[in-house]
Amino acid sequence: MKAIVVTDQAAGTAGMKLVERPEPQAAINDVVVQIHASGFVPTELAWPSTWTDRLDRDRTPSIPGHELAGVVTALGYGTTGLSVGQRVFGLADWHRDGTLAEYVAIEARNLAPLPGDVDFTVGASLPISGLTAWQGLFEHGRLQAGQSVLVHGAAGAVGSMVTQLAREAGAYIIGTGRAADRQKALDFGAQEFVDLDNDALEDVGGVDLVFDVIGGDIQKRSAGLIRVGGTLVSIVGPAEARPADGLAVDFVVESDRAQLSEIVQRVRDGRLRTNIGIVSTLDDAVAAFNPTERRNGKTVIRVRP
Repeated sequence: MKAIVVTDQAAGTAGMKLVERPEPQAAINDVVVQIHASGFVPTELAWPSTWTDRLDRDRTPSIPGHELAGVVTALGYGTTGLSVGQRVFGLADWHRDGTLAEYVAIEARNLAPLPGDVDFTVGASLPISGLTAWQGLFEHGRLQAGQSVLVHGAAGAVGSMVTQLAREAGAYIIGTGRAADRQKALDFGAQEFVDLDNDALEDVGGVDLVFDVIGGDIQKRSAGLIRVGGTLVSIVGPAEARPADGLAVDFVVESDRAQLSEIVQRVRDGRLRTNIGIVSTLDDAVAAFNPTERRNGKTVIRVRP
C-alpha cells in the first residue's frame, strides 16, 4: 500500500516521504480499515509517540496521522461491534502506525459508524477537533449554560468546534485570534472577538472558562481573567499558570465512540459545521503539509478518490 512515513524529527513535515509499505494485519480486537480520508495535525511531529513506542524504543519509519474515515475490510480475532463493509470514522492509537496510508489496523473501540450521508472528508476532519472540544468543555471544563468561555484560536480547527459546542450549550463566547480571523470566528458563533495582536486581552473581564490552544504568555494572562470557581483548560501541555481561585486542567484527547456519534449527529442536523482548510490527495500530501500561506482549519488528505 501507499503510505507517508517520517524518519527524521528535525526535518518536520519537509521530511515526510511517500513510500510503499505492507498492508497491516488485524490483531485481536482490531479491524483493518481501507482509508478514504485522513486528518492531519502538524504538531504531532513533536509528539514522542510519533517516534517511539510505549517502551521508548525507536519505531521509525512510522506512519503519522490519527484521524480517519473509511470502510472496514477485515476483523481481528474477537472483534465485535463492527462489520466488514461498514463505513466508520475515528481516532487511531498514538503509538501505532497512523492514517496517512491506504489501510490502517486499529482497535475497533476507537471507531464509530459514519452515516452514509456524511462525506468521508467531513468524517476525517472531526475526531481530534471534535473530541478535544467536547472533552475539554464538558468533561474537564464542566461547562454550564449561562457561563462565559474565552476560546483562543477561535477560527482554527479546534477553536471553531469549541465555539460551536459551547454556544449550543448556552454559553457566551469570546473568541481570540489574529485580525484576519475575526469574521470567521464570529461566523462560527463567537459573540465577541479579541485581536491578540492589537486588542487588550485584559479588557475581556472575568470569564468562567478559558480554552487554551496557545500556552505561554497568552495562557498566563488568561489565567488572571478566570472568575472564582472557573477553569483553565489547556491542550498544550501542563498549565504554566493557574487561576487564583479556580482549576487548571491539561489533557490529551481520547477516542470515545459515544462522543463521536454525538458529534457526527450534530453535523447531520446542521448544528455543527466542520472547519476544513486544505484538502489534498495522498500523492500531493507532503506539499500540502508545507503550505506557502497560512490557513486556518483542518488539513484533510483524500486517500481514495
